[in-house]
Formats: sequence, C-alpha cells, structure tokens
Amino acid sequence: MRKLLCTGVAVLGVGLAACTPPSDPSSSTPDAPVVDASAVPGTDAAAGMSSATGAAPAAGSAAAPAAPAAPGATLKAVRGRGKLVCGVNDQLPGFGYLDKDGTFKGFDVDFCRAVAAAVLGDAAAVEFRPLTAQQRFTALQTGEVDVLIRNTTWTLSRDTQNGLDFGPVTFYDGQGIMVRKDGGVRDLGDLAGATICVTSGTTTEQNLEDAMRTAGVEYTPVVLETADAVMSTYDQGRCDAVTADRSALVSRQGTLTDPGAHTILPATLSKEPLAPAVLQGDAQWADIVNWVVLGAIAAEEYGITSKNVDEFMANENPEIRRLLGVEDKLGEGLGLANDFMVNVLKAVGNYGEIYDRNLGVDTPINLERDLNSSWRQGGLLYAPPFR
Repeated sequence: MRKLLCTGVAVLGVGLAACTPPSDPSSSTPDAPVVDASAVPGTDAAAGMSSATGAAPAAGSAAAPAAPAAPGATLKAVRGRGKLVCGVNDQLPGFGYLDKDGTFKGFDVDFCRAVAAAVLGDAAAVEFRPLTAQQRFTALQTGEVDVLIRNTTWTLSRDTQNGLDFGPVTFYDGQGIMVRKDGGVRDLGDLAGATICVTSGTTTEQNLEDAMRTAGVEYTPVVLETADAVMSTYDQGRCDAVTADRSALVSRQGTLTDPGAHTILPATLSKEPLAPAVLQGDAQWADIVNWVVLGAIAAEEYGITSKNVDEFMANENPEIRRLLGVEDKLGEGLGLANDFMVNVLKAVGNYGEIYDRNLGVDTPINLERDLNSSWRQGGLLYAPPFR
C-alpha cells in the first residue's frame, strides 16, 4: 500500500507557485542551467523550452486573460449542444488516460461525467478534450472546453491572472522526485550536479527551482513539453531524476521498463491542491461544478452510494433529503433539477467510490486516502451544508 503524503509535509520553504520567474541575479546560489531537450540524445525538442538566456513561459500560463463568460451562458451552451466538453489528461493512469478500448477513464474523467450527469442527466454525454499542460488554460479561455478537470494545481496567480475560477479541491497532492534505487540518492543534497526531468507549463518547474535553491543544490533541469516525453527520457537514463506531483510519479512508475528499480524520495517539495477550473464571469456555471464535487463529498460522509441511493430517498435526515432533492428546491438555484445529485450518484457514485475505482488500494495505483479522506476520518474533505 502506498502513502502519498507524509505527516508533517517538509517543503523546504516552498510555497504555492504557478509561474517561473526570471533568474534572480542577486541570489547567492547560482541559477541552474537548463538543458535544451534537443541536445539530449533520443528526445524531441520541446515547444516553449526554457533557455539559458531567458525565462520559461509562465508555468501553465496563456497568451492573455480571457474575456469573462456571460452569466448563464455556459449552461445554455452545454444544453444546446447536448454534451459537455471537458478538458482532461490522456497520459496519466488513474487520473485521465485512454484505456485499451479507446475510452477515457480516470479520477478526473469521472468528475467530468458527474458534471454531465448533473446538467444533462446523462454521464455519457461528454466530449473529452485531451490537453497538454501548455494548452489547458488557453483551451478554457477560448471556449474550447466548458470545464477543465485535469490534475491542475490551484494557485493564487492562476486564480487571478488567467481569467479563471477554481472549484473545490478534488485531490490534495504534493510534488516529489523519483530516482533510481542504485543511484545512492537519499535526499535532495545527493542530487548535486544531477539532471532532473520536468514538464514545461507546470508548477513543478518553479517548485523544483525553489527547493533546490533553498537547499543550496546546483542541478540541470531537462524541460520537456509532455509527461510522456519526460518519463520516456528518464526511463532511458537520459536524466538522473524526474519530478512531478507525487500521485503522478506513483501512477507513472508502473509504466517504466523496470518499475521496481525506482523509488520516490521522502521529501515533499510543495503543496499541490488539484481542482477543476472554469472561465471567470459565469457564477452559475462555477456553482454547478462546485456543488457537484461537494455533493459527491457529502454523499460519502452520509454513506450514500451508487448502490443504495434509492434507499436513502426515504431517509428522515433533513440534510440528506435536501442533498437528494427530496425536499426544498436547492437544484433550482443552480438551474438544475432538484434531484441532480441522484443522477450523479447513480452514474458515478460518491467521492469514495470514484477514488477507490481509479486510485484506491485495489487498483494498480494503490494510493491510500490519507489527506483525501473525509474530515470524519482525519482527512481534508469537507462539504458545506446542503441547506
């Protein structure tokens, strides 16, 4: 059984970060040089690559802030076309990936289906739009997707500079580093002079720089555009270590040529709260996405599952009755049917069912719930009242 985050997250002074800043010439620690991936044998040059003379594009940034969405426009558009367009990952087992039969599966993918079930009454009425880290915010800003549910970290700059609004955290994560067991690396200090593979357009670029600078360790980042390129380059031995969210490293370790030859270091470099994002300006749509997620969390707290939801329709607990739309008219405030959560629960289940199906101990990912447990079990998942 794997444990994602250790007690007392030691982050070496690393805060939430979203954009890679220019090098600070006043720092006492020399800036780490950046390897052009085209110079690494067997790899493709990455678009948006950092260079030794200029800063990388802001991590996960888009060309310009988007015009605000019109209130109510998104729900109207989704219903008009009869399907939800959801931006997802297609390269991360457990979270968002294409199965052998060509269907999208994963933790984030199921939350896309949950929104479709709430809005359209049909969890299958989703068009999944695979997006790279570089593409994801632009796709949301330009209206290519209605919602982004793609292992995306909620940060202040992303919340205020890109014209986006974030929903509730669906997964509490943290950045880690994977190395080869036979390399003798036990902590960050052992990575002095090492090359470290990292994905461009992500918070991991600055987190890595911050952590290594704080530790006084010089290193060489190898910046690549996609997670596939990053893991392939590392697997082929063209970098000494690889960094990403700890959940992503756990997910990807099983795809390596010899999974048992690698280990994830104990240090957690950052806090990475992963959350859905929508275009700013359409409060109704933001509320819909928010309360679908919160409803799945609340349902688990009350023990309501995809299998027993009909039995709970006769429950006398007022909170449960409102959650399921038996009494009051909370759904109408969102522009939805009052029993919208019944559709969600029957289609995809509560939060725990979604987690266990995609990431739990009976899956190849094998992640303990840890921080992603209900507050009643000592975790961080907590839904405001349905009233």
